[in-house]
Amino acid sequence: MTRCIWVLVFLLLTGTASAQVLNNPSPTNPLDYSQPKQYRIGGINVSGTNFLDPNALISVTGLKVGDEITVPGEDISRAIQKLWDQGILGDVEVYVTKIEGDQIFLNFELKERPRLSRFTFSGISKTQQDALKDKVSLQRGKVVTDAVLNSTRNVIRNYFLEKSYLNVKTTITQKPDPLLPNSVVLNVDIDKGDKVKIADIDIVGNEAFTDKKLKRQMKKTKEKRFYKIFTSSKFQKSEYEADKEKLIAFYNNHGYRDATIVSDTVYNVSDDRLAIRITIDEGKQYYYRNITWKGNYIYDDAYLSRLLGIDKGDVYNAEELDKRLHYNPTGIDVSALYQNDGYLFSSIEPVEVAIVGDSIDLEMRVFEGAQATIDKVTVSGNDKTSDYVILRELRTLPGQKYSRDDLIQSRNELAALGYFDPENIGLNPLPNPVEGTVDINYSVVEKPNDQISLSGGWGGTLGPVGTVGLTLNNFSTRKFFDWDAWRPIPSGDGQRLALNIQANGKYYQSYSLSFTEPWLGGRKPNSLTVSIFKTVYRRSMGLYGSYGSAESDNDSRLNVNGASISLGRRLNWPDNYFQMSHALSYNQYNLTNYALFSDFSDGTSNSVSFINTIARSSIDNPTFPRSGSSLTLSINLTPPYSLFTEKENNYEFVEFNKWMFDGSYFINLAGNLVLNARAHFGFLGSYGSANVGPFERFKLGGSGMGGSGGGNFFVGTEYIGLRGYDEESVVNSADPTLRSAGGVAYDKYVLEMRYLISPNPAATIYGLTFLEAGNSFSSLKNYSPFKLYRSAGVGARIFMAAFGLLGFDYGWRLDDIPGQPDMKRGQFHFMIGQQIR
Repeated sequence: MTRCIWVLVFLLLTGTASAQVLNNPSPTNPLDYSQPKQYRIGGINVSGTNFLDPNALISVTGLKVGDEITVPGEDISRAIQKLWDQGILGDVEVYVTKIEGDQIFLNFELKERPRLSRFTFSGISKTQQDALKDKVSLQRGKVVTDAVLNSTRNVIRNYFLEKSYLNVKTTITQKPDPLLPNSVVLNVDIDKGDKVKIADIDIVGNEAFTDKKLKRQMKKTKEKRFYKIFTSSKFQKSEYEADKEKLIAFYNNHGYRDATIVSDTVYNVSDDRLAIRITIDEGKQYYYRNITWKGNYIYDDAYLSRLLGIDKGDVYNAEELDKRLHYNPTGIDVSALYQNDGYLFSSIEPVEVAIVGDSIDLEMRVFEGAQATIDKVTVSGNDKTSDYVILRELRTLPGQKYSRDDLIQSRNELAALGYFDPENIGLNPLPNPVEGTVDINYSVVEKPNDQISLSGGWGGTLGPVGTVGLTLNNFSTRKFFDWDAWRPIPSGDGQRLALNIQANGKYYQSYSLSFTEPWLGGRKPNSLTVSIFKTVYRRSMGLYGSYGSAESDNDSRLNVNGASISLGRRLNWPDNYFQMSHALSYNQYNLTNYALFSDFSDGTSNSVSFINTIARSSIDNPTFPRSGSSLTLSINLTPPYSLFTEKENNYEFVEFNKWMFDGSYFINLAGNLVLNARAHFGFLGSYGSANVGPFERFKLGGSGMGGSGGGNFFVGTEYIGLRGYDEESVVNSADPTLRSAGGVAYDKYVLEMRYLISPNPAATIYGLTFLEAGNSFSSLKNYSPFKLYRSAGVGARIFMAAFGLLGFDYGWRLDDIPGQPDMKRGQFHFMIGQQIR
């Protein structure tokens, strides 16, 4: 039989594969297209490909040698469709190369789609180009398919929609790359248009609440107004949908449980402005009528109703009801009542049993279950801190009844350690109702908390001062001789080691070393702290703190040597938030021609004091507290030498009694917005008729970082910040000698509004505004708690693990201090640590 090539061309029309006959039947053509015939495939060939594997393509068709197919028929059409579905081919044609008896030989002639060699953006800024390069899925060597191009357009559109460019247009052109065969260069041209703002929000159908009040509920969807400088008015669909839900939630929380948005429309009013119209059906307002309890045996109805705190006639509020039943961050809830007594498996389901007019009857269906016992307690995520250091801080112990309060307090204890990111401490109860037990897993994320400081500065009359400090907050003496544990230092056992050296040549040197073991003996939370320090100050100092010149460097000097030992323990009464500590401190002051006070410039003073402190702290986060309080009462006493012995001078043995109180309370107003109220008091007294000496006094004003020039800095003086005023400037006395010495009493009141900007443990940042007032008094008889100097201002804090707390404030003083007319009205203050308290 004469060899003939009959061609079957199969084209895809409107998304489907079909076969088309290109030549008419003839006597020599064995195929009759009007009469389909069955053949057996004798061979399959692929042509036209340069990069694709022919065998893989044949496999994709689903055809193989030996298969029986009908020509014309659906078999070849399906094969073409399968190849086309891969998205990597630009054209598919099928030829019949020969027919031998009942065998047919096919050739698939294919045209590959080009591959991407590179791409460029045009029409947008370099910053936007860099941002889009990380988002689009354009990779060199990737086949340029319609799906790839559409995906690129969608990514670009979504990127600019988030930035309020609602009319963005993207044009993608392909040009062959002359350097690479079957490759193209894509140019992505973007016309982002104008940024579209919200011109107007029209709310229809509202009668119970004004437009203004309802618009305030929409947190991210705001109108453009010239006076709203700091309010964004861009339109984002996802934010708009969320704000509509907030709008309905607001209605629900005020008793309008049937409130719905009937319709809403977003339409353009110009190229760069759009308007929103929302139609609301408020429905009626509902109220609580009868609330009954069912299934409760441990607590009676009256007690549960008092705890719930909802009365007949109150506006129906499903969100508030759920909060009072299951979790109330500002007080106790009914669920906590059960769970704090071990009833972990308890549940309370409110059911609406009747709706009469605008009144709703509720039935509280209580399932109390059995008390759960804690079985296993585990920790995870601590790759540095030893397990036992974490477990010993927990209030949830195996064998005890489950308590939700203990679980929350355990989290606060872990946060107070400072070793973990407080925002990522996980509490994971794993209940086992069958056994009546619960396993608890605490997950933590370690954060760096050791601190090193290398700094230099100008210390007033001291000149340049250098400081080297090292604080290891999670040290381990147990691993000290284990060389494998030095990475770079042995750590993980919760001990604290601090070393600090400060020097200014031979004029000033200060050395201090302290060590704290938080669990002395390892069985109880009894802390032991031992510290020693030495300070040498060589310089002439005139009377009352004025500086003069000395005949030689050794003529005027002050040497201070000191040591202290402290033992602290936790208390279980009145509750387990209390702690008590007792410390014994000894300081020796050696003066040579050093005018420390009006009648004391030479000699040796010895100070032996007993410091007793009781404190209660329930704050939830030491870096950025959102709730809880902190109270501290400290009493520092020396023996009353003047009552039973005669002394050579008033300062050979220092005597005083010092009383200090600090209170701080945190209220979470909304999310990251926290109100902090603080009060501070200090009183310094003597025994009998003894004079109050220059030791342990109070100096108020500025950032609270006074004493850099020497003087009372070395004799236990308390420096208290009062923003907006000069350092050490606030004292209620016109006598310059008493101003220099400091006060014997002070009080201070602070109101701060804080907002968390970044919770990142590497750099926790929050801003604040403040109002504060305080005063320092030169004698107890002049003490007046409400005679205050006031100030206001703003500030910011940055907590960095390596450096501690850094901050700055701008304070504006509201009052004048007599005798100080040149003091600036507004001042910046910089601080390191917690000097402003």
